[in-house]
Amino acid sequence: MSVIQKFIQPIVEKYSFGVCSYFAQKWGLNESKVRMYFVYTSFVSFGSPVIFYLAAAFWINIKKYLRGGVRVQ
Repeated sequence: MSVIQKFIQPIVEKYSFGVCSYFAQKWGLNESKVRMYFVYTSFVSFGSPVIFYLAAAFWINIKKYLRGGVRVQ
């Protein structure tokens, strides 16, 4: 097991908003392939997919919030 798999990967997966895993589940793809595609396209297009990623993270969180309902105490 490499250092990346042991230490870095769990941290990245914990704080990555779940966008890549959401799209992987939705499209029936492997999560690591979706993440690699995102990283490669970020390098090729000089980071512009980061804007898409943040917008998708925002939308997924809003969708979870709306589906869960709002509790007022």
